[in-house]
Amino acid sequence: MCRLFAITSDKPLSPMKAIEALDVMREGHDGSGVGIFLRDLGGPFENMKDAPILSGVFSEKGLRRLDTFMMEIGFMTKYKLSIKVPKTPPPWVPKRDIYLVRAYEYPEEWDGLSRKELNERLLIIRLQLREMGEEKKDMIVFSFWPDTIMIKEIGSPMDVANYLKLDRKELEARVIMAQGRQNTNYEINLYACHPFFIQGFSTMTNGENTAFIPIREYLTSRGFHGYMGYQSDSEVFTHILHYISAKLGLGIEAYKHIITPLQNEDLKDHPNAFFLKQLKHSCRRLIIDGPNCIIGCLPNNTLFMAQDRKKLRPGVVGGKQGVFAFSSEICGLDAALPDRDKSKDFQPMHLDTAIVSPERQEVKICRQTDQLPLPL
Repeated sequence: MCRLFAITSDKPLSPMKAIEALDVMREGHDGSGVGIFLRDLGGPFENMKDAPILSGVFSEKGLRRLDTFMMEIGFMTKYKLSIKVPKTPPPWVPKRDIYLVRAYEYPEEWDGLSRKELNERLLIIRLQLREMGEEKKDMIVFSFWPDTIMIKEIGSPMDVANYLKLDRKELEARVIMAQGRQNTNYEINLYACHPFFIQGFSTMTNGENTAFIPIREYLTSRGFHGYMGYQSDSEVFTHILHYISAKLGLGIEAYKHIITPLQNEDLKDHPNAFFLKQLKHSCRRLIIDGPNCIIGCLPNNTLFMAQDRKKLRPGVVGGKQGVFAFSSEICGLDAALPDRDKSKDFQPMHLDTAIVSPERQEVKICRQTDQLPLPL
């Protein structure tokens, strides 16, 4: 099983806080990869929340191609962090040239565009860069989005963190998600490493989604160019989250009603019975098969955890006002927040979604038997 850890804090934290939590759970990952998602950034990115940030891995040639491409479409560098590494990487870590985090100024001709149009254009550019990189094998692009940094690499999480010196101030963030990966694919591919990301939505999963094929077919039939890739069966969880919010206009309270809908006998007395029956019927091909524990982040920096019906992957939430963490195991929570009130820890069951809003005051538990908030 993979191991997951996420933390949300009023004060910016180092990614090492999450890496250290993964390290105490290291028996659950095999060194085949680590992925880190950073939002609500601190450090030098604190005062450039609207600037799109490109995160990825580049060869020297790929970096030159990136520079040419971005200048041609009018993007100018606002701030950059180029992580150049020692010549000899640790065990399992491939030799790379540059890990890049770069914030850009928007092209002048983009002034006045709506947020929706900006979102679409940023997605298109990321997909173009991904295609360029896959063609020449000289760049891997994880995200291109405001206030967002993603770092992924093959290897033990602690080895990778020390190798890349992730304790640097430039990478501090208030929302951190990290996964220590156990490979269940035939080939180790950085695009298969969690967390996954699309237009402000991110998820990571511990488990196996055996319903992957029908879900992928349904998503790719929606006519949205962002639903692509799928090097991992878990990437669909991120795209389902995006689909129900960006396309259907539903809140996080409806997420589990899509992926693990209530049985018909439980629906008949639900306060939203008619709506949920229609939703279950129209989105039936998005129903997952597990076991899966899912941790995700919404565009407004809300964190959540949900389980599928089998409830065979552990997960726990705990913390205090100002800082809360989500972990695959209690030992990870203990490592990150030893001074919390442990009696308030919560382990979501199959009907629950545990939610911590950006205000970070409490853990809200939304059950599928509850009435959905209106308007949806």
